[in-house]
Amino acid sequence: MNNDQAQQPLLDTLALRIKAEGQALGFQQIGITDTDLRAEEARLAGWIDRGYHAGMAWMTHHGNMRTRPEELLPGTLRVISARMDYLPGDTNLIAALKDGESAYISRYALGRDYHRLVRKRLSQLADFIETEAAALGLPLPDGFRHRAFVDSAPVSEKPLAAKAGLGWQGKHTLIMNSDAGSWFFLGEVFTALPLPVDQSHQPDRCGDCTACLKVCPTDAFPAPYQLDAGRCISYLTIEHKGPIPEEFRDPIGNRVFGCDDCQAICPWNKYARYTQEMDFLPRHQLDSAKLIDLFQWSEQTFLDRTAGSPLRRTGFENWQRNLAVGLGNAPQSAEIIRILSQARTQVSDLVAEHVDWALVQQRNPDRKRKRKIKANKSQRQP
Repeated sequence: MNNDQAQQPLLDTLALRIKAEGQALGFQQIGITDTDLRAEEARLAGWIDRGYHAGMAWMTHHGNMRTRPEELLPGTLRVISARMDYLPGDTNLIAALKDGESAYISRYALGRDYHRLVRKRLSQLADFIETEAAALGLPLPDGFRHRAFVDSAPVSEKPLAAKAGLGWQGKHTLIMNSDAGSWFFLGEVFTALPLPVDQSHQPDRCGDCTACLKVCPTDAFPAPYQLDAGRCISYLTIEHKGPIPEEFRDPIGNRVFGCDDCQAICPWNKYARYTQEMDFLPRHQLDSAKLIDLFQWSEQTFLDRTAGSPLRRTGFENWQRNLAVGLGNAPQSAEIIRILSQARTQVSDLVAEHVDWALVQQRNPDRKRKRKIKANKSQRQP
């Protein structure tokens, strides 16, 4: 019996312990996969060639490192993929979207920033792996240390999660799980241990359903399994810098940070489970906040209320920009017109442009309604 054969039972044991520890740390599922992402490499290159990454130039950096984990962390043989549910219970998601006076914030951003919590738990899992490996007599290459990743490096999280058995990549490009929907975060631990890879993968169960593609307010899906980030409300309200193109302002509605429409309508999300993590529950009543109230926050109030929150990512200026669009789409109100008019000379040029647009919409609701109908009926072809 060679050394690899002798170590296999120990590696099998360690894999089971890793999954048990992962669940003890609050992850709903742990999967293990190899690092072969050759199929994803071609898909990613095509996506970038078509310009679907929009202003996210960082997607073009690092060469092929995003699809070659062993280049990101030399010595890596396996990727441990983890998912953690984040959907808060009873946040009246649909009601908030339909209430034109309310500010809709993506459900993942209502609580504390997930990066810190998930990374901490994954780092604890990484430490556990090293301790257990040593106890079992499983050596690591000299100098190798396990690393945890949560949106913190060029890692192809979704393809790795699918390969690890956590679900399939749906037509809206998110990972779907037949037992848990899609309302979960992903994270990874890179390891040099040749752990057994999970062979039980979930097949694509989207079938003929195209609900997520049809519901998108800005027609951001040129084809199934393809997302044009430049048209995506999440990109436009979070990552995009500068003016929001006018063609997207009406369809954005009251979505001021992110968009959940493609998840909210997905039939598989009837199996989604509410989070048990207190950090992911809404803070400062953000699940029921009014547009007009948030727009009147000062920059200091924004900084105070968004400390440790994903909302910080957009910055105060873009926060005001997004809220101005939401107020333009809100039901006609003399109070909104008054607040916008007062703010007009106190905000940046970028925000002022969107305030002016909002005032036009508020003073001419018939024009706004026609534009909304036109936007909702658009049928962009791939």
